[in-house]
Amino acid sequence: VKPGSVHKQDMAVEFVVTDTQQEVPVRYVGLLPDLFKEGRGVVAQGRLNEQGEFVASEVLAKHDEKYVPREMKDMTSQQAKAVIAETK
Repeated sequence: VKPGSVHKQDMAVEFVVTDTQQEVPVRYVGLLPDLFKEGRGVVAQGRLNEQGEFVASEVLAKHDEKYVPREMKDMTSQQAKAVIAETK
């Protein structure tokens, strides 16, 4: 998400996705994920309209390799391993 490009109004949000070479404006109506931030990676599903704007039906925020879910932040590594093992 290009820094400085996010504009919100009620449930609608417009932002620009860039790979530093190309830019695509995106429009989305709905709740954004907690990890959605300027300067971060994003995955958007939707369609490109006739004006060249991407109309997203879903927006997912990418996290880096250091991401830890809120529920696990206060756990010790041993506790976290036990929770992960239980989900397998």
